[in-house]
Amino acid sequence: MKKKLRIKKEDEFQLVFKKGESSANRQFVVYVLEKPGQDYFRIGLSVSKKIGNAVVRNQIKRYIRQAFLELKEDIEEGKDYIVIARKPAAEMDFFQVKSSLIHVLKRSKSLNFSKKKQ
Repeated sequence: MKKKLRIKKEDEFQLVFKKGESSANRQFVVYVLEKPGQDYFRIGLSVSKKIGNAVVRNQIKRYIRQAFLELKEDIEEGKDYIVIARKPAAEMDFFQVKSSLIHVLKRSKSLNFSKKKQ
């Protein structure tokens, strides 16, 4: 992901946590914060050490980034997203991660699927 599409700083994370709205399912929690002056979306990832070793955590982060890249056209712009992975995400493959993220993003009303894709 390009640098401008990432959230890395602690204070930016805290702003999204405090002022954003959250949605969740069993595998992921997504915080969404509206950013009116921003013409692209940014994502921040949080994968706890409780989920697994570094290999597992990095794999989950790669899956989440790839899912966001594939859903790029359908995700609402002008928002910051923070994705927190929960323990069941450690046993999932890429397609399960992607479908779970689609589910939680639909719950947060952040996806705009066109009629052709549904």
